Amino acid sequence: MKKPFYFLLLLTAVFSLSAFTASAADQTSTFMVKGSCGMCKKKIETSLRVKGVKRVNWDKETKMLTVTFNPEHISLDEIHHRVAAIGYDTEKVKAPDEAYAKLDDCCRYDRD
Repeated sequence: MKKPFYFLLLLTAVFSLSAFTASAADQTSTFMVKGSCGMCKKKIETSLRVKGVKRVNWDKETKMLTVTFNPEHISLDEIHHRVAAIGYDTEKVKAPDEAYAKLDDCCRYDRD
């Protein structure tokens, strides 16, 4: 009767350890993303609702994006390109002119 209990306990411990190990592989990066309003925040954060991205927050005051992701599923370069594809310049990738032109007037920012 005790053997199944110990087996179940051991199995639970193994799965818990593997889940902990997987989350330890997550990385967090913070970088600048140009934008100007609450609508920008929503668009930027929504663009990163993809497999591998765990948490995302864009601060409209500082223009800094903090993203926690699993590099086995998505790279930091892919994250920069996803944000740029919807019209927002990042530190590494300039948004295509066509994407920038589609932004609402309140979302347009000064481009260098």
